[in-house]
Amino acid sequence: MATEKVWFKSTSGPKLAGLIDLPEGDVRGWGVFSHGFTLGKESPAAARICKQLAAEGIGMLRFDNLGLGDSEGDWGNGSFTHKVADTVEATRFMAERGTQAELLVGHSFGGAAVLAAARDAVGVDAVATVGAPFQPAHVEHNYDAVLSRVLEDGEAPWMAGGKSLTLRKAFVDDVRRADLRQKIMQLKKPLLVMHSPTDTTVGIENASDIFNTARHPRSFVALEGSDHLLTKKGQAQRAARIISAWADQYLND
Repeated sequence: MATEKVWFKSTSGPKLAGLIDLPEGDVRGWGVFSHGFTLGKESPAAARICKQLAAEGIGMLRFDNLGLGDSEGDWGNGSFTHKVADTVEATRFMAERGTQAELLVGHSFGGAAVLAAARDAVGVDAVATVGAPFQPAHVEHNYDAVLSRVLEDGEAPWMAGGKSLTLRKAFVDDVRRADLRQKIMQLKKPLLVMHSPTDTTVGIENASDIFNTARHPRSFVALEGSDHLLTKKGQAQRAARIISAWADQYLND
C-alpha cells in the first residue's frame, strides 16, 4: 500500500511528521486521524484503521503529535489544547494540498481531540470516535504515580509506553479545564461513536455519555471483543470497515 511522508507546521512552531495512506482504486474521500494519548501515528489503531480506510478508497493523514515519533518539539510543552489545535491544522494542511478531509477519526484521547476540533476543522463533514473518553481529564489515571510531584514541583519525568517524557503542571491544568460537553452538543456534524463494552482502560460509560450528549445524526456501534488499543488481529480493520460504510454518504466523491 502506498504512503506519502509529509510535514506540516504545528500551531506552536515545531514541524509535525505525518503519513498519508493513499487511497486504492477509486478515491471516495480523505480524512485525518488523531492518535491516542502518547501513542503516535504508528500505533496499531492509527496505522491499521488508516490503512484499511485507504484500501477502501479513503485516503487518511495520520501524524505524530508534538515531540512524539518523528515530530519535532518537546511533548512536555504540549497540552490537550495544542493537540486540538494541531488536529485543526492537519485538516487545513489537507485542504491546502488539494485533498480536503471530509472525515475526522480519533482513537482514545484522540477521540476527545476530534470532538473538540470538529467545529473548526477545515472541510470536515463527519466525525468518528473509537474508545474515546467523555472528558479529557480521564487520562489522569495514566500519570497518577507522578501527579503529586508535578503539582508540587511544576514538572516531573514520566515513563509512558517506553518513552521518557516530561509531564508539566501546565498540561495537567489544561486537561482539567477542558470540557467536551458543549463541544459535543454544538457539534452540528454526523457523529459515529464506537466503543468496546469490555474496554478496561476507558469504560463503556464514556461512549454512553458522548452519545447521549450529542444531537442527531448520531450512531453507536459496539466493538464487541475488542481491547482498548485494538491490538488483536482484525479489530482495527473491522472498526475501519464500519467507519467506511457509515461515512459513505458524507464523502464528497
